[in-house]
Amino acid sequence: MFSKDTYTSRRERLKKEVGAGLILLPGNEEVGMNYKDNLYHFRQDSTFLYFTGIDRADLVFIFDIDNNKEYLLGDDLTIEQLVWTGPVEPLSSFAAKSGIENVLSYNEAAAMLKKAATAKKQIHYIMPYRGDIAIRISEWLGIPYSSLKQQSSLTLIRAVINQRAYKSAEEIIQIEESINITAQMQLKAIELGKAGLTEYEIAGHVHGTAISGGGNLSFPIILTTNGQFLHNHVGKSKLESGKLLLCDCGAENSMHYAGDLTRTSPVDKKFTPRQKEVYEIVLHAQLEAIKALAPGKLFRDVHFLAAEKLTEGLKSLGIIKGDVKEAVAHGAHTLFFQCGLGHMMGLDVHDMENLGEEYVGYTETLKKSTEFGTRSLRLGRALEPGFVVTVEPGLYFVPDLIDSWRAANKLTQFIDYDKADTFKDFGGIRIEDDYLITDTGGQLLGKPLAKTIAEIEDLKA
Repeated sequence: MFSKDTYTSRRERLKKEVGAGLILLPGNEEVGMNYKDNLYHFRQDSTFLYFTGIDRADLVFIFDIDNNKEYLLGDDLTIEQLVWTGPVEPLSSFAAKSGIENVLSYNEAAAMLKKAATAKKQIHYIMPYRGDIAIRISEWLGIPYSSLKQQSSLTLIRAVINQRAYKSAEEIIQIEESINITAQMQLKAIELGKAGLTEYEIAGHVHGTAISGGGNLSFPIILTTNGQFLHNHVGKSKLESGKLLLCDCGAENSMHYAGDLTRTSPVDKKFTPRQKEVYEIVLHAQLEAIKALAPGKLFRDVHFLAAEKLTEGLKSLGIIKGDVKEAVAHGAHTLFFQCGLGHMMGLDVHDMENLGEEYVGYTETLKKSTEFGTRSLRLGRALEPGFVVTVEPGLYFVPDLIDSWRAANKLTQFIDYDKADTFKDFGGIRIEDDYLITDTGGQLLGKPLAKTIAEIEDLKA
Protein backbone atom coordinates (compact mmCIF):
# COMPACT_ATOMS: atom_id res chain seq x y z
CA MET A 1 0.00 0.00 0.00
CA PHE A 2 0.96 3.63 -0.44
CA SER A 3 0.77 5.96 2.56
CA LYS A 4 -2.54 6.68 4.27
CA ASP A 5 -2.34 10.27 3.01
CA THR A 6 -2.34 9.06 -0.60
CA TYR A 7 -5.66 7.26 -0.19
CA THR A 8 -7.36 9.89 1.95
CA SER A 9 -6.42 12.69 -0.47
CA ARG A 10 -7.67 10.64 -3.43
CA ARG A 11 -11.02 10.06 -1.71
CA GLU A 12 -11.30 13.71 -0.63
CA ARG A 13 -10.90 14.81 -4.24
CA LEU A 14 -13.41 12.17 -5.36
CA LYS A 15 -15.93 13.49 -2.82
CA LYS A 16 -15.56 17.05 -4.12
CA GLU A 17 -15.93 16.03 -7.76
CA VAL A 18 -18.98 13.81 -7.21
CA GLY A 19 -20.59 16.37 -4.91
CA ALA A 20 -23.46 14.61 -3.13
CA GLY A 21 -25.06 11.25 -2.38
CA LEU A 22 -23.34 7.92 -1.75
CA ILE A 23 -20.40 6.44 -3.63
CA LEU A 24 -20.53 2.64 -3.83
CA LEU A 25 -17.27 0.86 -4.71
CA PRO A 26 -17.51 -2.94 -4.40
CA GLY A 27 -14.30 -4.92 -4.30
CA ASN A 28 -14.06 -8.18 -6.22
CA GLU A 29 -15.03 -11.57 -4.83
CA GLU A 30 -13.28 -14.93 -5.03
CA VAL A 31 -14.36 -17.01 -8.04
CA GLY A 32 -14.22 -20.81 -8.32
CA MET A 33 -12.62 -22.37 -11.39
CA ASN A 34 -14.53 -25.64 -11.46
CA TYR A 35 -15.94 -25.80 -7.95
CA LYS A 36 -16.41 -23.36 -5.10
CA ASP A 37 -13.15 -23.91 -3.19
CA ASN A 38 -10.82 -24.29 -6.19
CA LEU A 39 -10.24 -20.61 -6.80
CA TYR A 40 -8.96 -18.55 -9.67
CA HIS A 41 -6.06 -16.25 -8.81
CA PHE A 42 -7.69 -13.32 -6.99
CA ARG A 43 -7.45 -9.89 -8.61
CA GLN A 44 -8.89 -6.88 -6.80
CA ASP A 45 -10.92 -4.30 -8.71
CA SER A 46 -8.57 -1.52 -9.83
CA THR A 47 -10.79 1.41 -8.83
CA PHE A 48 -11.34 -0.13 -5.38
CA LEU A 49 -7.56 -0.52 -5.12
CA TYR A 50 -6.91 3.04 -6.25
CA PHE A 51 -9.09 4.60 -3.56
CA THR A 52 -8.49 2.15 -0.66
CA GLY A 53 -5.28 0.22 -1.41
CA ILE A 54 -6.83 -2.88 0.22
CA ASP A 55 -6.11 -6.07 -1.68
CA ARG A 56 -8.57 -8.50 -0.07
CA ALA A 57 -11.66 -10.25 -1.39
CA ASP A 58 -15.29 -9.69 -0.37
CA LEU A 59 -15.15 -6.05 0.64
CA VAL A 60 -17.32 -3.01 -0.05
CA PHE A 61 -16.44 0.65 0.34
CA ILE A 62 -19.25 3.19 0.83
CA PHE A 63 -18.68 6.94 1.03
CA ASP A 64 -21.61 8.93 2.42
CA ILE A 65 -20.67 12.32 0.99
CA ASP A 66 -23.53 14.25 2.61
CA ASN A 67 -22.51 13.13 6.11
CA ASN A 68 -18.77 12.89 5.28
CA LYS A 69 -18.55 9.31 6.55
CA GLU A 70 -16.59 6.43 5.02
CA TYR A 71 -17.36 2.76 5.61
CA LEU A 72 -15.39 -0.37 4.88
CA LEU A 73 -17.66 -3.41 4.97
CA GLY A 74 -16.30 -6.94 5.23
CA ASP A 75 -15.61 -9.76 7.64
CA ASP A 76 -12.52 -11.12 9.32
CA LEU A 77 -11.79 -14.81 8.87
CA THR A 78 -13.12 -17.24 11.43
CA ILE A 79 -10.83 -19.61 13.34
CA GLU A 80 -11.96 -22.46 11.09
CA GLN A 81 -11.08 -20.44 7.98
CA LEU A 82 -7.66 -19.55 9.39
CA VAL A 83 -6.85 -23.27 9.50
CA TRP A 84 -6.70 -23.11 5.71
CA THR A 85 -5.06 -19.73 5.21
CA GLY A 86 -2.85 -19.09 8.23
CA PRO A 87 -2.96 -15.80 10.15
CA VAL A 88 -4.49 -12.88 8.24
CA GLU A 89 -4.26 -9.25 9.29
CA PRO A 90 -7.60 -7.99 10.70
CA LEU A 91 -9.72 -5.76 8.51
CA SER A 92 -9.51 -2.92 11.02
CA SER A 93 -5.74 -2.82 10.45
CA PHE A 94 -6.17 -2.42 6.69
CA ALA A 95 -8.81 0.26 7.27
CA ALA A 96 -6.41 2.20 9.51
CA LYS A 97 -3.68 2.04 6.85
CA SER A 98 -6.17 3.42 4.34
CA GLY A 99 -7.53 6.10 6.66
CA ILE A 100 -11.06 4.65 6.84
CA GLU A 101 -12.59 5.07 10.31
CA ASN A 102 -15.72 2.89 10.17
CA VAL A 103 -15.54 -0.88 9.71
CA LEU A 104 -18.79 -2.87 9.49
CA SER A 105 -19.84 -6.41 8.65
CA TYR A 106 -20.37 -7.18 4.96
CA ASN A 107 -24.02 -8.05 5.60
CA GLU A 108 -24.71 -4.50 6.75
CA ALA A 109 -24.19 -3.18 3.22
CA ALA A 110 -27.66 -4.27 2.10
CA ALA A 111 -29.48 -2.41 4.89
CA MET A 112 -27.33 0.72 4.54
CA LEU A 113 -27.90 0.94 0.80
CA LYS A 114 -31.60 0.13 1.04
CA LYS A 115 -32.04 2.92 3.60
CA ALA A 116 -30.25 5.38 1.31
CA ALA A 117 -32.35 4.32 -1.68
CA THR A 118 -35.58 4.67 0.35
CA ALA A 119 -34.49 8.19 1.35
CA LYS A 120 -34.07 8.96 -2.39
CA LYS A 121 -30.35 9.58 -2.00
CA GLN A 122 -28.38 9.34 -5.20
CA ILE A 123 -26.15 6.27 -5.13
CA HIS A 124 -23.23 6.52 -7.52
CA TYR A 125 -21.81 3.27 -8.88
CA ILE A 126 -19.83 2.10 -11.91
CA MET A 127 -21.29 -0.63 -14.10
CA PRO A 128 -19.49 -3.82 -12.98
CA TYR A 129 -17.62 -6.01 -15.43
CA ARG A 130 -18.24 -9.11 -13.28
CA GLY A 131 -21.65 -10.73 -13.20
CA ASP A 132 -21.52 -11.64 -9.50
CA ILE A 133 -20.93 -8.00 -8.50
CA ALA A 134 -23.63 -6.80 -10.88
CA ILE A 135 -26.14 -9.16 -9.27
CA ARG A 136 -25.23 -7.86 -5.80
CA ILE A 137 -25.68 -4.22 -6.84
CA SER A 138 -28.97 -5.10 -8.51
CA GLU A 139 -30.21 -6.70 -5.28
CA TRP A 140 -28.85 -3.98 -2.97
CA LEU A 141 -30.33 -1.08 -4.94
CA GLY A 142 -33.47 -2.75 -6.28
CA ILE A 143 -32.47 -2.03 -9.87
CA PRO A 144 -33.28 -4.61 -12.57
CA TYR A 145 -30.11 -6.23 -13.88
CA SER A 146 -30.94 -5.06 -17.41
CA SER A 147 -31.08 -1.42 -16.21
CA LEU A 148 -27.80 -1.35 -14.27
CA LYS A 149 -25.68 0.16 -17.02
CA GLN A 150 -28.26 2.83 -17.84
CA GLN A 151 -28.45 3.92 -14.19
CA SER A 152 -24.71 3.83 -13.49
CA SER A 153 -23.14 7.18 -12.60
CA LEU A 154 -21.41 9.09 -15.37
CA THR A 155 -20.48 11.67 -12.73
CA LEU A 156 -18.53 9.01 -10.80
CA ILE A 157 -17.00 7.57 -13.96
CA ARG A 158 -15.67 10.95 -15.06
CA ALA A 159 -14.41 11.75 -11.54
CA VAL A 160 -12.48 8.45 -11.38
CA ILE A 161 -10.96 9.01 -14.84
CA ASN A 162 -9.96 12.56 -13.88
CA GLN A 163 -7.72 11.09 -11.18
CA ARG A 164 -6.54 7.76 -12.50
CA ALA A 165 -5.50 9.14 -15.92
CA TYR A 166 -2.70 11.20 -14.35
CA LYS A 167 0.02 9.07 -12.77
CA SER A 168 1.80 10.37 -9.68
CA ALA A 169 5.53 9.99 -9.09
CA GLU A 170 4.93 7.07 -6.71
CA GLU A 171 2.79 5.35 -9.32
CA ILE A 172 5.49 5.77 -11.98
CA ILE A 173 7.93 3.94 -9.68
CA GLN A 174 5.50 1.01 -9.54
CA ILE A 175 4.85 1.03 -13.29
CA GLU A 176 8.57 1.06 -14.05
CA GLU A 177 9.08 -1.91 -11.73
CA SER A 178 6.46 -3.82 -13.72
CA ILE A 179 7.98 -2.79 -17.05
CA ASN A 180 11.44 -3.93 -15.96
CA ILE A 181 10.04 -7.33 -14.99
CA THR A 182 8.27 -7.41 -18.37
CA ALA A 183 11.60 -6.75 -20.08
CA GLN A 184 13.04 -9.84 -18.39
CA MET A 185 10.05 -11.80 -19.68
CA GLN A 186 10.82 -10.59 -23.21
CA LEU A 187 14.48 -11.56 -22.91
CA LYS A 188 13.43 -15.05 -21.81
CA ALA A 189 11.17 -15.41 -24.86
CA ILE A 190 13.92 -14.29 -27.23
CA GLU A 191 16.43 -16.61 -25.55
CA LEU A 192 14.17 -19.67 -25.77
CA GLY A 193 12.69 -18.92 -29.20
CA LYS A 194 14.29 -21.76 -31.13
CA ALA A 195 13.05 -24.26 -33.70
CA GLY A 196 11.51 -27.40 -32.16
CA LEU A 197 10.14 -25.83 -28.98
CA THR A 198 6.42 -25.23 -28.62
CA GLU A 199 4.79 -21.90 -27.87
CA TYR A 200 3.48 -23.10 -24.50
CA GLU A 201 6.91 -24.36 -23.41
CA ILE A 202 8.35 -20.88 -23.90
CA ALA A 203 5.30 -19.16 -22.43
CA GLY A 204 5.65 -21.22 -19.25
CA HIS A 205 9.09 -19.75 -18.65
CA VAL A 206 7.86 -16.26 -19.52
CA HIS A 207 5.00 -16.59 -17.02
CA GLY A 208 7.41 -17.90 -14.40
CA THR A 209 9.57 -14.81 -14.84
CA ALA A 210 6.56 -12.62 -13.99
CA ILE A 211 5.81 -14.61 -10.84
CA SER A 212 9.48 -14.60 -9.84
CA GLY A 213 9.33 -10.80 -10.05
CA GLY A 214 6.86 -10.74 -7.18
CA GLY A 215 3.57 -10.40 -9.04
CA ASN A 216 1.85 -12.09 -11.94
CA LEU A 217 0.63 -11.34 -15.46
CA SER A 218 -1.09 -8.08 -16.37
CA PHE A 219 -2.84 -9.97 -19.21
CA PRO A 220 -2.63 -13.47 -20.75
CA ILE A 221 0.60 -13.92 -22.69
CA ILE A 222 0.48 -13.47 -26.47
CA LEU A 223 3.31 -15.64 -27.80
CA THR A 224 2.99 -16.97 -31.31
CA THR A 225 4.61 -17.72 -34.63
CA ASN A 226 1.32 -16.55 -36.18
CA GLY A 227 1.79 -12.91 -35.30
CA GLN A 228 -0.59 -11.84 -38.05
CA PHE A 229 -3.40 -12.48 -35.57
CA LEU A 230 -3.44 -9.57 -33.13
CA HIS A 231 -4.29 -11.40 -29.89
CA ASN A 232 -3.20 -14.93 -30.73
CA HIS A 233 -2.52 -16.48 -27.35
CA VAL A 234 -0.26 -19.41 -26.59
CA GLY A 235 -0.86 -22.71 -28.41
CA LYS A 236 0.76 -26.04 -29.21
CA SER A 237 2.45 -24.87 -32.40
CA LYS A 238 6.13 -25.76 -32.75
CA LEU A 239 8.54 -23.04 -33.73
CA GLU A 240 9.97 -23.54 -37.21
CA SER A 241 13.10 -22.26 -38.89
CA GLY A 242 12.43 -19.25 -41.07
CA LYS A 243 9.54 -18.02 -38.92
CA LEU A 244 9.15 -15.08 -36.55
CA LEU A 245 8.18 -15.25 -32.88
CA LEU A 246 5.97 -12.42 -31.61
CA CYS A 247 5.76 -12.02 -27.84
CA ASP A 248 3.39 -9.43 -26.34
CA CYS A 249 3.42 -9.77 -22.57
CA GLY A 250 3.17 -7.80 -19.36
CA ALA A 251 4.00 -8.24 -15.70
CA GLU A 252 1.79 -6.95 -12.92
CA ASN A 253 3.78 -6.14 -9.79
CA SER A 254 2.72 -6.70 -6.18
CA MET A 255 0.90 -3.33 -6.20
CA HIS A 256 -0.97 -4.42 -9.36
CA TYR A 257 0.55 -1.85 -11.71
CA ALA A 258 1.06 -3.11 -15.25
CA GLY A 259 3.82 -3.37 -17.82
CA ASP A 260 3.24 -4.09 -21.52
CA LEU A 261 6.00 -4.72 -24.08
CA THR A 262 6.14 -6.46 -27.46
CA ARG A 263 9.15 -7.75 -29.32
CA THR A 264 9.32 -9.78 -32.52
CA SER A 265 12.40 -11.93 -33.08
CA PRO A 266 13.52 -14.55 -35.58
CA VAL A 267 13.31 -18.21 -34.63
CA ASP A 268 16.74 -18.52 -36.27
CA LYS A 269 19.74 -16.53 -35.11
CA LYS A 270 19.24 -13.92 -37.82
CA PHE A 271 16.35 -12.25 -39.63
CA THR A 272 15.88 -13.16 -43.29
CA PRO A 273 16.31 -10.29 -45.81
CA ARG A 274 12.52 -10.02 -46.23
CA GLN A 275 11.95 -10.06 -42.46
CA LYS A 276 14.52 -7.28 -42.10
CA GLU A 277 12.69 -5.13 -44.65
CA VAL A 278 9.35 -5.39 -42.85
CA TYR A 279 10.92 -5.08 -39.40
CA GLU A 280 12.67 -1.82 -40.34
CA ILE A 281 9.37 -0.40 -41.60
CA VAL A 282 7.66 -1.11 -38.26
CA LEU A 283 10.60 0.15 -36.21
CA HIS A 284 10.77 3.38 -38.23
CA ALA A 285 7.04 3.95 -37.71
CA GLN A 286 7.43 3.43 -33.97
CA LEU A 287 10.39 5.81 -33.69
CA GLU A 288 8.55 8.51 -35.63
CA ALA A 289 5.45 8.08 -33.46
CA ILE A 290 7.57 8.33 -30.30
CA LYS A 291 9.14 11.58 -31.52
CA ALA A 292 5.63 12.98 -32.06
CA LEU A 293 4.49 12.37 -28.45
CA ALA A 294 3.83 15.73 -26.83
CA PRO A 295 1.32 17.35 -24.48
CA GLY A 296 -1.61 18.78 -26.43
CA LYS A 297 -1.06 16.40 -29.34
CA LEU A 298 -4.02 14.21 -30.27
CA PHE A 299 -2.95 10.60 -29.92
CA ARG A 300 -5.24 9.95 -32.89
CA ASP A 301 -2.89 12.14 -34.97
CA VAL A 302 0.13 10.17 -33.72
CA HIS A 303 -1.72 6.99 -34.76
CA PHE A 304 -2.23 8.30 -38.30
CA LEU A 305 1.40 9.46 -38.48
CA ALA A 306 2.45 5.88 -37.71
CA ALA A 307 -0.05 4.63 -40.30
CA GLU A 308 1.52 6.89 -42.94
CA LYS A 309 5.02 5.66 -42.11
CA LEU A 310 3.85 2.05 -42.33
CA THR A 311 2.16 2.80 -45.65
CA GLU A 312 5.31 4.45 -47.02
CA GLY A 313 7.16 1.26 -46.16
CA LEU A 314 4.52 -0.91 -47.80
CA LYS A 315 4.80 1.23 -50.91
CA SER A 316 8.56 0.61 -50.97
CA LEU A 317 7.74 -3.12 -51.00
CA GLY A 318 5.33 -2.65 -53.91
CA ILE A 319 2.26 -3.64 -51.89
CA ILE A 320 0.80 -0.11 -51.73
CA LYS A 321 0.68 2.22 -54.73
CA GLY A 322 -0.37 5.82 -55.32
CA ASP A 323 -0.31 8.74 -52.91
CA VAL A 324 0.45 7.63 -49.36
CA LYS A 325 -1.69 10.24 -47.57
CA GLU A 326 -4.62 9.52 -49.87
CA ALA A 327 -4.20 5.77 -49.31
CA VAL A 328 -4.32 6.27 -45.52
CA ALA A 329 -7.31 8.61 -45.82
CA HIS A 330 -9.18 5.82 -47.63
CA GLY A 331 -8.10 3.23 -45.04
CA ALA A 332 -5.88 1.14 -47.33
CA HIS A 333 -3.37 0.72 -44.47
CA THR A 334 -5.95 -1.13 -42.36
CA LEU A 335 -5.52 -4.22 -44.50
CA PHE A 336 -2.13 -4.53 -42.78
CA PHE A 337 -2.54 -2.43 -39.60
CA GLN A 338 -5.95 -3.35 -38.22
CA CYS A 339 -5.60 -2.02 -34.67
CA GLY A 340 -4.78 1.17 -32.78
CA LEU A 341 -1.32 2.52 -32.06
CA GLY A 342 -1.66 2.20 -28.29
CA HIS A 343 -3.63 2.72 -25.11
CA MET A 344 -3.46 4.12 -21.58
CA MET A 345 -1.69 1.95 -18.99
CA GLY A 346 -1.68 1.93 -15.18
CA LEU A 347 -3.47 -0.30 -12.69
CA ASP A 348 -5.02 -1.94 -15.76
CA VAL A 349 -2.97 -2.80 -18.80
CA HIS A 350 -5.72 -1.12 -20.85
CA ASP A 351 -6.17 1.43 -18.13
CA MET A 352 -9.77 2.01 -16.96
CA GLU A 353 -11.19 0.26 -20.03
CA ASN A 354 -14.10 -1.06 -17.93
CA LEU A 355 -15.18 2.57 -17.39
CA GLY A 356 -15.74 2.98 -21.14
CA GLU A 357 -13.30 3.79 -23.94
CA GLU A 358 -15.52 6.67 -25.02
CA TYR A 359 -14.79 8.38 -21.67
CA VAL A 360 -11.18 7.30 -21.08
CA GLY A 361 -9.77 7.71 -24.58
CA TYR A 362 -12.11 10.28 -26.09
CA THR A 363 -14.04 13.43 -25.15
CA GLU A 364 -17.46 14.95 -25.66
CA THR A 365 -16.17 16.66 -28.82
CA LEU A 366 -13.75 13.97 -30.05
CA LYS A 367 -15.74 10.83 -30.79
CA LYS A 368 -14.45 7.35 -31.48
CA SER A 369 -14.42 6.25 -35.11
CA THR A 370 -16.71 3.47 -36.36
CA GLU A 371 -14.43 2.64 -39.32
CA PHE A 372 -12.57 -0.67 -39.53
CA GLY A 373 -9.10 -0.33 -38.00
CA THR A 374 -9.58 3.14 -36.54
CA ARG A 375 -12.45 1.92 -34.34
CA SER A 376 -9.84 -0.23 -32.56
CA LEU A 377 -7.90 2.88 -31.50
CA ARG A 378 -8.54 2.92 -27.74
CA LEU A 379 -6.96 6.34 -27.21
CA GLY A 380 -7.60 9.36 -29.42
CA ARG A 381 -7.70 12.36 -27.06
CA ALA A 382 -5.01 14.99 -26.58
CA LEU A 383 -2.06 13.77 -24.53
CA GLU A 384 -1.41 15.41 -21.16
CA PRO A 385 1.51 15.32 -18.70
CA GLY A 386 1.08 12.34 -16.40
CA PHE A 387 -0.50 10.03 -18.98
CA VAL A 388 1.21 6.67 -19.48
CA VAL A 389 0.69 5.25 -22.98
CA THR A 390 1.90 2.38 -25.11
CA VAL A 391 3.26 2.90 -28.63
CA GLU A 392 2.89 -0.31 -30.64
CA PRO A 393 2.68 -0.14 -34.43
CA GLY A 394 2.70 -3.34 -36.42
CA LEU A 395 2.22 -4.95 -39.81
CA TYR A 396 -0.03 -8.00 -40.02
CA PHE A 397 -0.50 -10.08 -43.16
CA VAL A 398 -3.78 -11.95 -42.60
CA PRO A 399 -4.43 -14.30 -45.57
CA ASP A 400 -8.22 -14.47 -45.14
CA LEU A 401 -8.50 -10.68 -44.88
CA ILE A 402 -6.35 -10.18 -47.99
CA ASP A 403 -8.50 -12.71 -49.89
CA SER A 404 -11.71 -11.04 -48.68
CA TRP A 405 -10.64 -7.55 -49.76
CA ARG A 406 -9.37 -8.88 -53.10
CA ALA A 407 -12.65 -10.67 -53.82
CA ALA A 408 -14.48 -7.40 -53.15
CA ASN A 409 -12.06 -5.42 -55.36
CA LYS A 410 -11.55 -3.13 -52.39
CA LEU A 411 -9.24 -0.12 -52.83
CA THR A 412 -7.53 -1.60 -55.89
CA GLN A 413 -6.31 1.91 -56.73
CA PHE A 414 -4.00 1.65 -53.70
CA ILE A 415 -3.35 -2.07 -53.15
CA ASP A 416 -1.41 -4.43 -55.42
CA TYR A 417 -3.04 -7.71 -54.46
CA ASP A 418 -0.63 -9.83 -56.49
CA LYS A 419 2.23 -8.42 -54.42
CA ALA A 420 0.24 -8.71 -51.19
CA ASP A 421 -0.36 -12.40 -51.93
CA THR A 422 3.38 -13.03 -51.78
CA PHE A 423 3.33 -11.98 -48.09
CA LYS A 424 0.45 -14.22 -47.00
CA ASP A 425 2.93 -16.64 -45.40
CA PHE A 426 4.86 -13.87 -43.62
CA GLY A 427 3.03 -13.56 -40.28
CA GLY A 428 3.21 -10.30 -38.37
CA ILE A 429 5.56 -7.89 -36.59
CA ARG A 430 4.77 -5.61 -33.65
CA ILE A 431 7.14 -3.50 -31.53
CA GLU A 432 5.84 -1.92 -28.32
CA ASP A 433 7.21 0.30 -25.56
CA ASP A 434 5.65 2.31 -22.72
CA TYR A 435 5.95 6.09 -22.35
CA LEU A 436 5.18 8.76 -19.77
CA ILE A 437 3.95 12.04 -21.23
CA THR A 438 5.94 14.91 -19.72
CA ASP A 439 5.82 18.68 -20.18
CA THR A 440 8.14 18.36 -23.16
CA GLY A 441 7.36 15.02 -24.82
CA GLY A 442 7.51 11.30 -24.16
CA GLN A 443 9.81 9.66 -21.62
CA LEU A 444 10.62 5.96 -22.03
CA LEU A 445 9.63 4.02 -18.93
CA GLY A 446 11.78 1.16 -17.71
CA LYS A 447 15.26 0.21 -18.79
CA PRO A 448 15.79 0.24 -22.57
CA LEU A 449 15.12 -3.16 -24.13
CA ALA A 450 16.84 -4.34 -27.32
CA LYS A 451 14.76 -3.65 -30.43
CA THR A 452 17.02 -2.86 -33.40
CA ILE A 453 17.81 -5.71 -35.76
CA ALA A 454 21.45 -5.73 -34.61
CA GLU A 455 20.44 -5.78 -30.94
CA ILE A 456 17.94 -8.61 -31.43
CA GLU A 457 20.43 -10.67 -33.45
CA ASP A 458 23.09 -10.11 -30.78
CA LEU A 459 20.67 -11.57 -28.20
CA LYS A 460 19.93 -14.53 -30.45
CA ALA A 461 23.66 -15.15 -30.84
